[in-house]
Amino acid sequence: MQDLDAHREDEEQQEELYEHHRFSADEGQEVLRIDKFLMDRMPNTSRNKIQIAAKGGNIHVNKKPVKQNYKVKPGDEVSIVLPYPVREIELIPQDIPLNIVYEDDTLVVVNKPADMVVHPGYGNYKGTLVNALVFHFDNLPERIDNYYGRPGLVHRLDKHTTGLLVIAKTEPALTNLAKQFYDRTTERRYHALVWGDVDEDGTVTGNIGRSLKNRKVMTVFPEGDYGKHAVTHYKVLKRFGYVTLVECKLETGRTHQIRAHMKYIGHPLFHDLEYGGDSILKGMPTSKYKKFVANCFDLIPGQALHAKTLGFEHPKTKEFIRLDSELPDGFERILEKWTTYIKED
Repeated sequence: MQDLDAHREDEEQQEELYEHHRFSADEGQEVLRIDKFLMDRMPNTSRNKIQIAAKGGNIHVNKKPVKQNYKVKPGDEVSIVLPYPVREIELIPQDIPLNIVYEDDTLVVVNKPADMVVHPGYGNYKGTLVNALVFHFDNLPERIDNYYGRPGLVHRLDKHTTGLLVIAKTEPALTNLAKQFYDRTTERRYHALVWGDVDEDGTVTGNIGRSLKNRKVMTVFPEGDYGKHAVTHYKVLKRFGYVTLVECKLETGRTHQIRAHMKYIGHPLFHDLEYGGDSILKGMPTSKYKKFVANCFDLIPGQALHAKTLGFEHPKTKEFIRLDSELPDGFERILEKWTTYIKED
């Protein structure tokens, strides 16, 4: 039962919503079209998906993109990036308001509120962002609720993390965006309020994997092969003495990356329920200070983390789009409270 629970958590917490495959053509390989070559090795993937991947530049041979009519030769190294395959799950359209900041016939960017799960999973079949998206896209000629329970998603945000998410409306756009996230060519900047006085700007590098003690959280493993390579760059925006507002720029996109990395360097996110940020970690524990922090905690349901900026190449126009968003009201009010507190202290 524990293994099943861990598997369910892995599905719910999965950050990267794309997969990467690599194959080597042996010396006895007959010359074969690449779509046929890949279908023989990926029986659950349709020829159409493979052809869309080729058109989007997602199939490489010997590290160079190839078209769908490329003939595989002995010794070729073939790689392909695809969105995750379809998963059998019933998606229930729900008329849930969406804060849409950009939309065209190819994709949509939404500003996710706090306390909203991104996609359905065990225990969360309704009320998710995906349920809202299915309703919103219900009249499209080509419905997108066929994608593995995650309509057009190639990245996600934790339940209490707010901010920008891009969602594809078409399969070619989904495939293209999946490769951009895999290649790390997207721009993702977050604002986070963390405990402690952060000394200076810096970079955290350390593999992130599921904790060996608590499967619900991630841990940084600075040595060894466990976990996945992760890099977070951060810079100080404003100091409040006991807490610091920082900007985090993601180089990789692992589950709970910012939350785990900032805890690892001794600066857990303010009011992070899973990573120890929901208790007073800095400051004198006077009754006045305790009440002040408690009042701040009451303004947000979880960690003070907002996906503020998102940049990517538009799959259709090839124009680089960079979108910015305002901090949610609760986050802004916390900053205002800290500004007032340090002036009065």
